[in-house]
Amino acid sequence: MKQKEYFGHGSIKYIKKIMQKEKIKNIFIVAGKKSFELSGAKRKLKLIFKKYNVKIFDDFSPNPTIEDIKKGFKKFEKDNFDIILGVGGGSSIDTAKAIKLFYFEKYKENIPLVAIPTTSGSGSEATYFIVYYDKKKKISDGKRDLTLPEISILDPSLISSLPKKIKASTAMDAFGQAIESYWSINSTNESKKFSRKAIKLLMKNIHNSVNDNDKKANKKLMLASNLSGKAINITKTTACHAVSYPLTSYFGIPHGHAVMLTIPKMLEYNSEINEKNCKDKRGSNYVKKTIKEILAIIRTSNIVEGKDKIEKLMLEVNLEIKLRNLGISKSDFDTIINNINLKRLKNNPRILNEEDLKNIIKEIY
Repeated sequence: MKQKEYFGHGSIKYIKKIMQKEKIKNIFIVAGKKSFELSGAKRKLKLIFKKYNVKIFDDFSPNPTIEDIKKGFKKFEKDNFDIILGVGGGSSIDTAKAIKLFYFEKYKENIPLVAIPTTSGSGSEATYFIVYYDKKKKISDGKRDLTLPEISILDPSLISSLPKKIKASTAMDAFGQAIESYWSINSTNESKKFSRKAIKLLMKNIHNSVNDNDKKANKKLMLASNLSGKAINITKTTACHAVSYPLTSYFGIPHGHAVMLTIPKMLEYNSEINEKNCKDKRGSNYVKKTIKEILAIIRTSNIVEGKDKIEKLMLEVNLEIKLRNLGISKSDFDTIINNINLKRLKNNPRILNEEDLKNIIKEIY
């Protein structure tokens, strides 16, 4: 099955043609319990799949664990399914990817995977990465030639019923991904092209999508999310994602919101790079130029303006910008620092030590 994307309002209908073309009979759907129905995907797919054998797996948490994935895998291997559908946000799609990976590793059989996002944030349909948790430890998995979905259906009508808070957080996940990908030590001309377009689309449309549920803005947001996914599929994420994981797993801050909390401060931190603390092989001047490019993309002329504009955008969609207002105390700092994902830190252009991280956490407290 060739990799293909279907984009636009009502594009979920193309799933019927895909099933017919691939001669699919048995379908395994991985979907969020609430989001599957709330998005309208359940109703729409039920009508399309009347004559198919369909099994739905929805018994997993918003931040999937290894136990969740094992449960799904056991259900999947019981029957002879022809295809896996991941329907929902990053959690659903990542769980679907993980089930596919586990099945391949055990049986050496590549089951086709279709991703149907019902949020405009993770861009999981455009990446091969899988994120899940073992206890509270974040695990990154996936294989480039296996867990990138063969087909993605990007139907903006599926995000129109999202609660404002979820839409805001998921959109900010895409924003964070695009910014981090742009300054990543692994960035390329192609990844920067994806990031640049995503950032512009997000800056223009987050407010109208979240606060007004504007149809055109929803479409732009879904496109931006997909582009940000394509960007990090090349570069991976950096320091802000590294810090976000303990904020989510220990304190329950939604992933996208957790990522964005450190974006303004990290923008400033990376702008103050020098040759001694530079990790990017292209040098500190290249990184400084990159930060200036980001400021230009968001239409600001300096770091102070850039930080203010990003924080204002968060506040406009009712996302808190200070840790103290999210139930975190100073005594929690060590928990955050001690559980930061070190792999993601390595992709940041400027070296971060423990003292630097503590200062950044203090700044956003």
